[in-house]
Amino acid sequence: MSDNMVLMTQGLSKSYGKVRALRGVDLEVYRGEIFGFLGPNGAGKTTTIRCLLDLIRPDGGDVRVLGIDPQADPVAVQGRTGYLPGELALNDNLTAERQLRFFADMRGGKADWTFVRQLAERLDLDLKRPIKNLSKGNKQKVGVIQALMHQPELLMLDEPNSGLDPLMQQEVLGLLREAKSDGATVFFSSHIMSEVEAVAERVAIIRRGKIAEVAETASLVDRGLRRATVRFKEPVDSGLLARLPGVQVLSRDDGLSVVLQVEGEMDEFIKVLGSLPVSYLDTARPSLEEVFLAYYEAGHDHKEEI
Repeated sequence: MSDNMVLMTQGLSKSYGKVRALRGVDLEVYRGEIFGFLGPNGAGKTTTIRCLLDLIRPDGGDVRVLGIDPQADPVAVQGRTGYLPGELALNDNLTAERQLRFFADMRGGKADWTFVRQLAERLDLDLKRPIKNLSKGNKQKVGVIQALMHQPELLMLDEPNSGLDPLMQQEVLGLLREAKSDGATVFFSSHIMSEVEAVAERVAIIRRGKIAEVAETASLVDRGLRRATVRFKEPVDSGLLARLPGVQVLSRDDGLSVVLQVEGEMDEFIKVLGSLPVSYLDTARPSLEEVFLAYYEAGHDHKEEI
């Protein structure tokens, strides 16, 4: 494992009884990057993170976090990491501040309280309110703050924007960018494509416990895949286009308009269009969401997150 690598898994596997949650996950995350871990509920995101932090033990494979085997020294790994679980256990009888001080004590008092109050102000969280009186979104803010409060070198966040309104989601993404600017590495899971596209430099797409793709976010969106909307002056058999290599019909309307996905070179596609009575043509590159859905169109796993 190189000095520049912060997270590494090779052949990571985990089963829960007969359910194979992870089927040989290979990941490499480098120092100072924001890395998005993308997949629907049930794909294995949470299980991977828990294995990385030795919160559960994998059945097989190698894991290194900050150059450390988390099974050999989980305290060292967790002490240098800011972790936000998908479901954070909070004490309803404590105020938000007392809960955060409890987390700070668990880390040996490493939190800067001026920084904690700045985070609470930015996230519009009243530290004096009891946990039992907080909404789901405000409880999530407590979770975000506890992960950031000791300014760790590694952030591992499981769905950090869950339950937050759009303005707070943008604020949290801003905090992740700032953490990166301060030298931290950020690894966060999400099923919300827009937030991954907004901040992650690289992304891994996990499908049914296996990595389907690891790539720079921009390259996933910018690859040779386009969506084309065509309207015709008169009804046309869209099968002429659908039979072209790399062309897939997404929707059609009585032969007068069609929406297509075009993969690869568009030369042959344009030549065929030139022989048809086209009144309108628009092409656009796909969003990360469309790229993501392309990996899942052959079958979906929408089980409870594992």
